[in-house]
Amino acid sequence: MEDGLELSTICRQLKLQAPDGKMRETDSANTQNLLRIIQSVPSPKAEPFKQWLAKVGYERMQEIADPAQSIDRARENWQKLGRSEKWIQQRMTGQETRNKLTDYWKESGVSKADEFAFLTNIIHQEWTGLTVQSHKKVKGLKTQNLRDHMSEAELIFTALAELSTRQIAQTEEAKGVKQNAIA
Repeated sequence: MEDGLELSTICRQLKLQAPDGKMRETDSANTQNLLRIIQSVPSPKAEPFKQWLAKVGYERMQEIADPAQSIDRARENWQKLGRSEKWIQQRMTGQETRNKLTDYWKESGVSKADEFAFLTNIIHQEWTGLTVQSHKKVKGLKTQNLRDHMSEAELIFTALAELSTRQIAQTEEAKGVKQNAIA
């Protein structure tokens, strides 16, 4: 391939069901590697994808230089999805509340992704009576972000639950997963 990219180094063989119903070894790649493959395809048909990748890369570089642009882009994307200004503001406020909570957890010794998920699930169950996964099922979601599919009320309750949790954890000086789970 062009640029010395070898598919054998970035693709994996997975058994997937073929149209005839049989399981066959199939080249598979994660998203990042798939984009690398597209970059290396020497075809005019791949050019629109390459231009899109360049545009997205350039936008990301702009956001790194000026983080406010990423906030503006998020607002624009939510508007395109038909979200109201009130919903967008609530979503952004909720994200700030979430960030303060996860910052506290990090400072208090919580470090692994599964620990964050565990603690988040406890908070979510306390106010909804559902696990995060169960709530996603109720809403018919698979890989999508649950918060992006919450109502204004759900966003407010989530933010309130996370704010209360942080305040309790700080007051009790909770350390580690076990103490933060209790808080």
